[in-house]
Amino acid sequence: MIMIWNRKEVLVGWSMEQFYEVRQILANNKIKYTYKVVNNGGATRGRMGRFGENMQYSVTNYVYVHKKDYDYACGLLRNIRF
Repeated sequence: MIMIWNRKEVLVGWSMEQFYEVRQILANNKIKYTYKVVNNGGATRGRMGRFGENMQYSVTNYVYVHKKDYDYACGLLRNIRF
């Protein structure tokens, strides 16, 4: 089981394509992972609007693997282009 004390981060990014590709590679190689998606917009944005903001950067994606799988996962992800 992956907990906060035994996990390592393999991805921090804004691209959904990158996020899905990393998850697919980890799943195909039977590496267990967890992820977190953070909305950077905040609660006050609904009232003020988002004029002028680049929506590509409104969500940050994090992917974590168990620390024993970290080196293997990094080796697999090193060869993909983002």
